Amino acid sequence: MDSTHKAGFVSIVGKPNVGKSTLMNKLIGENLSITTPKAQTTRHRIMGILNDENYQIVYSDTPGILEPKYALHEAMMNYVKVSLEDADVILLVVEWGEKFDAIAYERFKSVKAPILLLINKVDKAPKAGRQEIINHWKNNLPAKMILPVSAYTGENTDQIFPALLELIPLHPPYFPKDELTNRSERFFASEIIREKIFKNYNQEIPYSTEVGIEDFKNEEAILKIRATIFVERDSQKGIVIGKAGSSLKKVGTEARVDMESFFGKKVFLETHVKVATDWRKQKDKLRMFGYLE
Repeated sequence: MDSTHKAGFVSIVGKPNVGKSTLMNKLIGENLSITTPKAQTTRHRIMGILNDENYQIVYSDTPGILEPKYALHEAMMNYVKVSLEDADVILLVVEWGEKFDAIAYERFKSVKAPILLLINKVDKAPKAGRQEIINHWKNNLPAKMILPVSAYTGENTDQIFPALLELIPLHPPYFPKDELTNRSERFFASEIIREKIFKNYNQEIPYSTEVGIEDFKNEEAILKIRATIFVERDSQKGIVIGKAGSSLKKVGTEARVDMESFFGKKVFLETHVKVATDWRKQKDKLRMFGYLE
């Protein structure tokens, strides 16, 4: 391997709903991370790998930083902790108008990796006052660069990559050059269904729901997927299914359309709903769903 080859891990971190997943999708040019307007959509650490002859950048989209209430939250925050430990560069995403919060951000004063601080959602903010916001963060956090961006419109996002390339070390690639992610096709199938649940249901339903892929058969002409949607209580099961199955059918139809686009072939999707009582609080169930080793 060329001794000038660069490779490194770039962790995208921040509070829930600041636009981390939208940003990662923008940076790698693929919709790997599901995005919804609801907080805590991302539960896992998802790697997106950007390859070129001369570099490999391994982006990590992480769950939003929060105070854990359940064992699930603790597992999510562990993904954040690990991603900070192995990061060569940290993309810390805050949103326009947000102020320094010691509980969430004090840890970033002692991390070894350089920080690029991205002030996201500037498409919703006036041009006036940007410098004051930048100065506020400059006075509170030791960042290599502070950049107002919009992951949604793409404003200033073209400045992120050159800054990253400057900071990542000389190193052989960590993954084969034809890999786009560390996650399996089954994982993305479950995430697409989970995204539709977040978009179609309100209140506690999206947060009480997990998706398991029971069967994944990739045949020549069609991809056959059987999925189970797990909820925490019997009352939630009825809401997810809906009157005469209408709500579940809508989720299934929307998920199938996105899966066909993502996998590039016809998809047959079968969905069922089961109760896994209080799964967010139980480590054996979190292990079953892949949150714990």
